[in-house]
Amino acid sequence: MASQDRKDKRPHVAKTGKLEEKQSAHPKSIVEPLKVSEISTSDLKQHYEDMLLIRRFEEKAAQLYGMGQIAGFCHLYIGQEAVVVGMQAEITSQDAVITTYRDHGHMLAIGMDPKGVMAELLGRETGYSKGKGGSMHMFSKEKNFFGGHGIVGANVPLGAGIAFAFKYRGENHLCLTYYGDGAANQGQVYETYNMAALWKLPVVFIIENNQYGMGTSVGRHCANPEEMYNRGRPFGIPGYIADGQDILAVRAAGRLAVEHVRSGKGPILLEMKTYRYRGHSMSDPAKYRTKEEVDHVKENADPLELAKSYLKEKGVLEEELKDISKKVKDIVNEATLFAQHSKEPDPAELYTDITIED
Repeated sequence: MASQDRKDKRPHVAKTGKLEEKQSAHPKSIVEPLKVSEISTSDLKQHYEDMLLIRRFEEKAAQLYGMGQIAGFCHLYIGQEAVVVGMQAEITSQDAVITTYRDHGHMLAIGMDPKGVMAELLGRETGYSKGKGGSMHMFSKEKNFFGGHGIVGANVPLGAGIAFAFKYRGENHLCLTYYGDGAANQGQVYETYNMAALWKLPVVFIIENNQYGMGTSVGRHCANPEEMYNRGRPFGIPGYIADGQDILAVRAAGRLAVEHVRSGKGPILLEMKTYRYRGHSMSDPAKYRTKEEVDHVKENADPLELAKSYLKEKGVLEEELKDISKKVKDIVNEATLFAQHSKEPDPAELYTDITIED
């Protein structure tokens, strides 16, 4: 089956929250995917490996959470892997990334060590925040990753602030600022649009529209769910929509956005139509949707299966895919053992990394 045929049959979520076989965005705003011939086999294999690492890491995190080894909040990225992997491929190591609490996938995509991420999830001193931040609060100055943030939408003005710093210092870098469809309704997001447009800040706003704001479908929490990519247009910010399940579509959207921002035209907004397979967090049984809905997406628009089909078009053999799978499994197992055998933080750490004002 040709890649165009696959794309046309992918599901989208209608206003009712049910899946339907159509794309309602204005044609000029839809980003067409790259053709399979426009991406190298080595790049595509790396994308598949990166997405598989996120998938297996998150599955292991879910298992450890169920065993009581991970406490607190834990929001998984399963199903959305193509978004962050595709966007990361279009920026440089000098650019910045900031996101919300569904952040493990972003950390792994930018190259943060799975050992350090897993150790932080388990609350160990070898974690990225010394075991004190947990799932939602990890940072990496080395990777220009400015965190997961637990407050819905609060990372959006921070992302614009990072972009402002780049512009103020005369550096031709940008900030990818991720947030969900639920956070897109926050007032501070629109204040940020205004300032970012006014100052032509080098920021890419990315709505990861996974169809649900916690347990509320996008059709129930958004007055115009078919036009979310247009949220910035009143401020002069162009918006585009892309199939967030397709690594080739994300790459194309990322390329368009990065070229726009680096040319000095100011911010841009991308809406990535994606889907999360698990509940909002590990404590969410997701009873607000049917098993048939989730299975439909898994069967017709899974990011890993789509990438695998592209690899097979390029002649990659099943044995090579099995080798990648084994490599990823070993990485996740090694990270898990590292975390489990790391020490818990010394109680004295409760008093470090704290700013006190008189």
